[in-house]
Amino acid sequence: MTAYVTFGLWFAAILGFIGITLAMNAVLGPQPKPRGSKLEPFECGATPVDPLNVKAVPIKYYAVAIVFILFDLETVFLFIWALGAQPLTGWLLFTFGFFVFLLVLMLAYVWKSRLIEGVTE
Repeated sequence: MTAYVTFGLWFAAILGFIGITLAMNAVLGPQPKPRGSKLEPFECGATPVDPLNVKAVPIKYYAVAIVFILFDLETVFLFIWALGAQPLTGWLLFTFGFFVFLLVLMLAYVWKSRLIEGVTE
């Protein structure tokens, strides 16, 4: 068997297990009837003070979250690159240097735009 056939069988087995588990839960699981008390919002056991308790989050926090996700993903890609770069050649070192250059460029942009400083004030 090739690696693709093995992976396909493994993937089909995983999807089958998930499908069977969800079907068994739908058939055999509890079927509660929605009541008024169950449909109310839950706030740590207390009665809600304000029904419109939603406040807008400042936009500066979204920018920090996006920057965190970008740097986190780049870190994961660096680990994957390090595991895959077994025979270290000049081309692999070039790709690593280019990737780190993009990382430093992004860090310089975040530093220059003072994204992090706006949140700590």
